[in-house]
Amino acid sequence: MTSSVPSLAIATTDLTMVYQSGHQLTPVLHGINLSIQTGHIHLLMGPSGSGKTTLLSILAGILTPTSGKVFVLGQDITQMKKNELARFRLNNIGFVFQSFNLFPALTALENVEIAFNLKGVATKDAKVRAAKLLDEVGLGDRLNFLPQNLSGGQKQRVAIARALAGDPKIIFADEPTASLDSQSGQQVIKILYKLAKQKGCTVMIVTHDPRIIPIADRTTKIEDGRIQTD
Repeated sequence: MTSSVPSLAIATTDLTMVYQSGHQLTPVLHGINLSIQTGHIHLLMGPSGSGKTTLLSILAGILTPTSGKVFVLGQDITQMKKNELARFRLNNIGFVFQSFNLFPALTALENVEIAFNLKGVATKDAKVRAAKLLDEVGLGDRLNFLPQNLSGGQKQRVAIARALAGDPKIIFADEPTASLDSQSGQQVIKILYKLAKQKGCTVMIVTHDPRIIPIADRTTKIEDGRIQTD
């Protein structure tokens, strides 16, 4: 189960997605062929309802496509069993969401530390590594702050640090700057750029934000479930 082009982090072949509700069928994606190179920042842009988030969820192994294949790091994830896929995601993929998805009762440090724990890192080591990641995203002085005491930009940087736990090869980011002001958005964009270029991580971003376009290696536009330009 290997992709034919080793330099590709992600590749899809004739991907389709149809949602079913009772007898109602709603096609969402139509024959998507997409390739994303290792170490690139790849943007997926398009209007609301175009299928962006559905496609991102399929590439990340969260949703199963109706038909077609998805190769991630050379492996056909559409052929994996649920437990294999969960382990694959845990070991290789990090997620950043628009809504941050932080645990409100945990400090910034604990929110990142728990990601290390899930990957089998012992508590003492996890605490040290979590503090280092938060320092790298400029939050070394906010380790013991709860999310309610952090700004939107700071929460998103905690979320990025959490996504980086365990050095994932791919980061999927769904509208990571949508709820941020201009300055905070720019800080997050710089961190994502540094992540790709210094760590060799592949970053796939769903966005409406034109501020991210200058750092992208490639931009794919999708409309009505079809790739328009790539």
